[in-house]
Parts: sequence; structure tokens; C-alpha cells
Amino acid sequence: MYRIPFNKPYATGNEWNYIQDASKKGKLASDGKYTLKCQSFFEKRYGFKKTFLTHSCTQALEMAALLMDLKPGDEVILPSYTYVSTANAFALRGCKVVFADSCRDYPGIDTGKLAHLITDKTKAIVAVHYGGIACDMEQLLAISQRYNLYLVEDAAAGIDGYYVSKDQSKRPLGSFGQFATFSFHETKNISCGEGGMLVINDSKFIAKANLVWNRGTNKKDFSSGKANKYEWQSLGSAFAPSEINAAWLWAQLEQIESIQSVRKIKWHWHHTHLPQILEKFDLEWMAVPKHAAQNFHLFYGLAKNLKHRDQVLNFFKRKKIMAVFHYQSLHTSPYYLSQYPRKIDLFQAEKYSECLIRFPLYNTLDTDKLNGLLSN
Repeated sequence: MYRIPFNKPYATGNEWNYIQDASKKGKLASDGKYTLKCQSFFEKRYGFKKTFLTHSCTQALEMAALLMDLKPGDEVILPSYTYVSTANAFALRGCKVVFADSCRDYPGIDTGKLAHLITDKTKAIVAVHYGGIACDMEQLLAISQRYNLYLVEDAAAGIDGYYVSKDQSKRPLGSFGQFATFSFHETKNISCGEGGMLVINDSKFIAKANLVWNRGTNKKDFSSGKANKYEWQSLGSAFAPSEINAAWLWAQLEQIESIQSVRKIKWHWHHTHLPQILEKFDLEWMAVPKHAAQNFHLFYGLAKNLKHRDQVLNFFKRKKIMAVFHYQSLHTSPYYLSQYPRKIDLFQAEKYSECLIRFPLYNTLDTDKLNGLLSN
């Protein structure tokens, strides 16, 4: 049993109070008081045009794919070094996923290697803000506009992260693309166990999104008296989460400032002390690009190779501390190779798959205990 786990979900103390409140009001299904409070919070704090809570970031991506009306044979460019949901959402629509490599100095998509991937079948680019660290959004905006492509931000871990422009102004992750998605999984800074959100920044998609979010029906218009029939009008699904999830999430959002403040302290402890404590392993430590104001979601190091990585992980295992490797590049996955047998080389993505090590980082992490176990 690990004495220090990789993650421990944080609770503010009001989660159960709000769940009980939702129960007393007799509204536990979707789109109630707490759903509206959460959605309004994101729209006001970050300037998102419209938000829809979902059961997961996976579902938010699937909603985005439906709203773009993607067809079999359409192509979507996304990084290979990402979670499988980023690809699945578009593969489910019959799209061909086209994998791009990562940057040399951090795992975000390499914008300098996108142009040659674009064809007359390309419909969208998906930017994954790895670990809440911004991609080069000015470059991605320029490319998407030049080729008339949708830009989707997979900001699963990106809540409260920002892009820093050349004039040093900051803009929240999720505010650039026509669509953006977030996760509230228990491993994220702000969580409700399982949860997600779709952001829409182009108002022309809002009416259709209301249909898709409500199983393809005009439930919203019918409930508000704008329609006299409750009808199936579009493809859709049961994307909206229950009020139980939304109530838990609201308790977290109320404390977002204090949650983020604590995570910042924990991250800086890692940044200051782990390179000294683990000096004998000679790791390369994570770099945050100048265009990113990160949200302190994760802390990682890079080993020299797979054997070196496993030596570090085994050291942590002996100390009963759970450190982990992360994504396995999707272009090397069994499913992708079964669909597209031609091998492609994405050297940076493969480097991160083999060499990246994530260390425990959560609000209640006891850094004194961590230091003691590592130094013993």
C-alpha cells in the first residue's frame, strides 16, 4: 500500500450540504439550480459565451464533434500525445484522425509541423493544453483561420490556466476555439468525481447545442413555453449530468481561489526541492513556456530513456510513493495501427511516452512526509 498516493480528491466541506439542498428541492436530474450556478460561474469568470456541463470531458468532445457536423472521411488533426478520448470523439463520427507531434520543450502540439498535415479533407485542429499548460494559441488561431478550420481546445486539465500573448496580456484557456472542453474528473484541480463541460465561443452553435445536450430534443424551448410540442429535432444524447454532480462541483468552484493557492504552493515545493532530492537520477525537469500561465495541475520530470524511467519509478515504489508515467502515444496504439497500418514517426511524442514521470500533486499532499520518505 502506498504511503503517499498519486492523487487524493479534495473536498471543501460544503459538497454534502449542497447535495442535500438539491435533494430537498426535489430536483436531482439535470439542468437545475446547481447546473445553472456552475455554468454561470464559468461564463462570468472566464468570459465564455455559453457553457454546458456534461458527464465528462469525453462527452463534451463528442458534443463538439456533433455540432461541427463531421462526416465519415473528414480529417481532424490532434496531438498523438494525449488521452484516447481526444481521438475517440472524432473517430466515432467516422473521421480520420491525423496525429501531430509534440514540441521539443513541452508536450503541447508543435504548431510548426501542422501545415503539411492539412489537406482538402481537414475540418478541424484540436489543441490539447497538456497539464493545464497552454499551447501556442496565436499560431493555432492563425493556422485555423488561414485554412478555414474549426479550432477545438481540449482543456481537460486547463481550468484556471491562461495563455500569455506577446504583449503580456492573459486570456483564459478555452476562450480561443469555437469549442473548448474541460474535465472535472477526480484527478483535476476542480472536480466532482466524474464531470466535464463544453464551452461554445461562437453564438451560431448555441441553439443547436441546446438540442444536442437534451438528447436531440427541443426540451429547453418546450419547458420555457417557446414550443408547444416536445420533439426530436437533432442527433444528440444524454450529455447533461445530474444535480448531484453539479452540487458537488459548485462547492469546489466557490473555493477555487483557495484551492489554486494551495496547489501553487505544492507545485513550487516540487520545483524547488525535487531536483535536489532526486539529483542522483539526473532528470530533466518540466519547462513552462513563456506563453503559458499554468494552473499548477501537475509536476513532471523527464528520464533519459525507458530503462531510466523505470529505475525512477521503482525507486518511488520502494519508498511507497506513487509516481506514474503518462499517456502512451496514440499513433503507436494497437487500435490505430489496426486501422492505419503504415507506421509514422513522431519522435517527441514517443519521447514523452517513454520518459515522462508524473509526481504526486494534490491539495492535501504532506510535503514534509514526502521529503522524509525520499530522503530516508
